Amino acid sequence: MMKQILYAGMIGLVLSLLGTPALIRLLAKHGYGQMIRDDGPKAHHSKRGTPTMGGIAFILATLVAYFATKAIVGEEPSASGLLVLFLTVGLGLVGFLDDYIKVVKQRSLGLRAKAKLFGQSFVGLAFAVLALQFPDSAGRTPASTHLSFVRDFGWSIGPVLFVIWAYFMIAAMSNGVNLTDGLDGLATGASVMVFGAYTFIGVWQYGQSCTQALKATASCYDVRDPLDLAVVAAALMGSCFGFLWWNTSPAKIFMGDTGSLALGGALAGLAICSRTEMLLALLGGLFVIITLSVIIQVGSFRMTGKRVFKMAPLQHHFELKGWSEVLIVVRFWIIQGLCVAVGLGLFYAGWVTG
Repeated sequence: MMKQILYAGMIGLVLSLLGTPALIRLLAKHGYGQMIRDDGPKAHHSKRGTPTMGGIAFILATLVAYFATKAIVGEEPSASGLLVLFLTVGLGLVGFLDDYIKVVKQRSLGLRAKAKLFGQSFVGLAFAVLALQFPDSAGRTPASTHLSFVRDFGWSIGPVLFVIWAYFMIAAMSNGVNLTDGLDGLATGASVMVFGAYTFIGVWQYGQSCTQALKATASCYDVRDPLDLAVVAAALMGSCFGFLWWNTSPAKIFMGDTGSLALGGALAGLAICSRTEMLLALLGGLFVIITLSVIIQVGSFRMTGKRVFKMAPLQHHFELKGWSEVLIVVRFWIIQGLCVAVGLGLFYAGWVTG
């Protein structure tokens, strides 16, 4: 069991660490550099021209790590694992189109809002519908029509409401990571922590699976492919960790929308398939906080004409207050680490009291 986790994490790490410099050279050769908004912090203007679309590196590293691990151990990929990867790659492609238009057209805005929304909706809704298919021998599908925190609870909300709920989660998390990706390494480092948490959750659910237990109990986990979800999470964690070497301040490459939309989709997919949907709001607490800062800023300005923050998202507020970029990133990483610690604590408490 643990061999798969180690293989996926190490292969992803090595491929991303060694492959990202090649991508940097390729993007720089073609002039695919980041456009900077004129109304953003002035300190960011020095970053103009830094290669973007770096998400390509860790997406490819994750795919190779996952499928190589399956080949090494001689196992077939699971429906749950493939669906999470489908969501990751699908949203990554939407982000790639957005980034490509930015660098080719030399403008700070890429895809038109309607086109971007259509792409996100198509991929997200397709995932939600497919996640209710592919039952295993016990009749379990990758996703469930029940809401979940540390496991499913309450009445089934039915397939239609589930698809809407899943789409909301996917859109919220992908846009949340996108908003967080404003400082060197911030979103990458935060994502590494959450993927690490989902690696642990998958391994724990596998060890306490209702199919592994001699007799099903209230504390066991009725998840279709927990170990494979852990393998996907480990591959993502390793790949992002390798990318962070080049993405940390001063960044040699940015992940772009290619990476941020893909990471948000991966997080939402892991939460849905592991039956920890509402727990994701805590595990990914930094993304939630930063998204709320934008909602508060926009809402306040529309209702009162006044701004709560000097600038939104929240990390730029602290930039304008004079904090250094590295200081903001490290402190925000600490906040994210605390969110993960509390989230995993609640997950374990749910097992103890389950």
